[in-house]
Amino acid sequence: MNRSHREERVRRLMVAGPPALPPDLAAEAVRRGARMLRRRNLARRVLWLLLCAAAVVFTVWALTARPWVEPPSDTTPPLTGW
Repeated sequence: MNRSHREERVRRLMVAGPPALPPDLAAEAVRRGARMLRRRNLARRVLWLLLCAAAVVFTVWALTARPWVEPPSDTTPPLTGW
């Protein structure tokens, strides 16, 4: 397609005007947008709930396992009575 053909197509498009749109296009867009917002909010709430649950589980595990405490040595007996 050379330049003159492209210019001719553009001229025809500009003369023809905008294409006809369906009459319920705006209502359909609003309906889909509302549904997307509801899904996004639900997903955000579920992720926050999972994050909070993971924090609680980690806290309970840390309080019961106490990983910061050094385990007792099993290789040598404790020295008492020096």
